[in-house]
Amino acid sequence: MLRIEQLRDQTDIVLAGLQKRHFTQAETLIHKALELDKKRREAQAALDTTNSDMNQRAKVIGTLMKEGKKEEAETARTETAALKTKTKDLEEALKNAEQELFDVLVLLPNVPHESVRAGKSADDNEVVYEVPTLPTLPDSAVPHWDLIQRLDIIDFELGNKITGAGFPVYKGKGAKIQRALINFFLEEAENAGYTEIMPPLMINRDSGFGTGQLPDKDGQMYHAVADDLFLIPTAEVPITNLYRDVILDEKDFPVKNAGYTPCFRREAGSWGAHVRGLNRLHQFDKVEIVQIQHPEKSYQTLEEMRHHVEGLLKKLELPYRILRLCGGDMGFTSALTYDLEVYSAAQKRWLEVSSVSNFEAFQANRLKLRYRDASKKNVLAHTLNGSALALPRILASLLENNQQPDGHIRIPAVLQKYTGFDLI
Repeated sequence: MLRIEQLRDQTDIVLAGLQKRHFTQAETLIHKALELDKKRREAQAALDTTNSDMNQRAKVIGTLMKEGKKEEAETARTETAALKTKTKDLEEALKNAEQELFDVLVLLPNVPHESVRAGKSADDNEVVYEVPTLPTLPDSAVPHWDLIQRLDIIDFELGNKITGAGFPVYKGKGAKIQRALINFFLEEAENAGYTEIMPPLMINRDSGFGTGQLPDKDGQMYHAVADDLFLIPTAEVPITNLYRDVILDEKDFPVKNAGYTPCFRREAGSWGAHVRGLNRLHQFDKVEIVQIQHPEKSYQTLEEMRHHVEGLLKKLELPYRILRLCGGDMGFTSALTYDLEVYSAAQKRWLEVSSVSNFEAFQANRLKLRYRDASKKNVLAHTLNGSALALPRILASLLENNQQPDGHIRIPAVLQKYTGFDLI
């Protein structure tokens, strides 16, 4: 959530940033927020003045009573009672103004970093890096949805029978390669200094609000209505919320956590090859890396996290590219996002497998996540996260890009100690 101080002190900068997102309500909402902030401050000032008057009158009443001036003291008490009524009215006005301001602020997305392009859609994203050569496959190569049926390693029909579309059943070597990928990603995260976390798979509303899923993505998450809990869309949510209402010390930075969880998303999408097979699921596995960092070091950390994910793709021998997202394609909470995509030679298209983002203080403001600086002042920290990695499209690309002329699938060398086999 943007801070009112940002809107008040950097109005033009915030407006220009939100224009990069093509957020058409920016000017209206910022103007409304500033008006409500003025109303709030006026109510606060009036309340402070009234409370000061009440304190002064209390002292006067005490003096009058000591001096035996009971009649004057009673008059002062009557006036004080009127001030108490006024105080209650002002407190209610202040509470209402604060709630109105809050309701506007939560509608404003994060301000993009100055390096972000002002594009409208994915077509305007900037390619930062792309492998120089793309793989070629034997003539017998087919997309992964045909491969998994032939090899009998993933069953979509069984998943549909048990739950519904988008909930596949992994079996045999399909299940083992899933577990292999998870173990590989977690070990690589541990080697990079991340502490492994196994969080709950359901969150409450406060957690959903803290990382920005609520109210922005209300309706996109699975909701257990009776308990008002939500199935997590990513491990980012529970792991980042570990630090909700926490005050860190500067010496605690960087805070580095990683976790494997299933992820649940209601997004349906349209029918077609771009959402077929493993390309889009309602339940999928992912390893997430999360950092909490000092504001002066968060963009250096973003680059380190991007390189970590890039290193995983190199070790998996997958062709990849890196995109810096434009304003119109970024998530609500992000200030800067890199997407990493792998190339599917069988589908002849790029598949997104990771997003690595710096949220600056946007999430921290919602979470009330702060640190105590050298002057003992509490300052909002910066939060970052990244997929390292999401499994479905990684598995799809591994299967498709490693097809051999004899129909077998070669397992990348780095995974073989986890799978126990080198071919499917």
